[in-house]
Amino acid sequence: MSTQFIIAITAGVICGIVVAAYFVAIDQTKTVAATNGAWTPQPAGTSFLKQFEALARPLASRMPAHATGPLRQKLSRAGDPGNLTPAGFQAVRYGLAALFAIVGLGLGLLLRVPVPTLVLAPAAGAAAAVLGYMTPSLWLDQRIGQRRRQIERSLAEATDLLTLVVESGMSLDEGLLSITERFHNALGDEIGKVLREIRLGRPRMSALEHMAETTGVADLHHLVESIVQSDQMGVPIARLLRVQAMEMRRRQRQTAQERAAQASSRMVFPMVGCIFPVLWIVLLGPAIIQILKSLH
Repeated sequence: MSTQFIIAITAGVICGIVVAAYFVAIDQTKTVAATNGAWTPQPAGTSFLKQFEALARPLASRMPAHATGPLRQKLSRAGDPGNLTPAGFQAVRYGLAALFAIVGLGLGLLLRVPVPTLVLAPAAGAAAAVLGYMTPSLWLDQRIGQRRRQIERSLAEATDLLTLVVESGMSLDEGLLSITERFHNALGDEIGKVLREIRLGRPRMSALEHMAETTGVADLHHLVESIVQSDQMGVPIARLLRVQAMEMRRRQRQTAQERAAQASSRMVFPMVGCIFPVLWIVLLGPAIIQILKSLH
């Protein structure tokens, strides 16, 4: 069994080296062709994810066009982790799938179960490859949900700050800048993107609408819609922001009350599954021991 494991690991390493060398050769050929053989300085400080993305670009760049758009939107909602492009994210998925497949094959060869090794090892490798391929997507969805909750928790306070800044006579851009200085979380990052887009020449309302669509937070979408409508109709924005802040506080209190009402029903399962069995053991355990001793 150990000999088969060594053979499998050696074959996996050799295959990985061959594939990596193939990708490196393709990448170097493209670089030489683009520069006509001239030497160009390489950028310093390239991250590992970017190197891996460049390495797996020939495989990951074959993504269909209809899948690139939704994946780019999900990466933007997740805060662009590692500055990954859709092709880079696919490269990470393929790399983890290959790594998990090798580990699964090794475990399939090591496990002693009443199943033929020729059946168990490929099945374990395939299952591990599927798990490795799905893990980045699950992590991305979890990161999107985490950033969305951060925005929802801090949006009401940010709206209050924006209202105070605008009511003091400052502009909306200065209010957005104060939010980025006060909130160092997902909301501050999104507002920072809006300010950068405005500096690059994008209209303010268009940048705000893009932010609302990208984040997918309903309260933020309502706030941006109100700001756009006030700008179009000439309504004082300070009064509108005050109303929006009060409405967000009311919705937050309503959501907290709903969660508090659901807490009693959610506590039933931990009590039945964890607390009651221990209670029965403590109360009935001595009696059962005494009964068993009397029977003997």
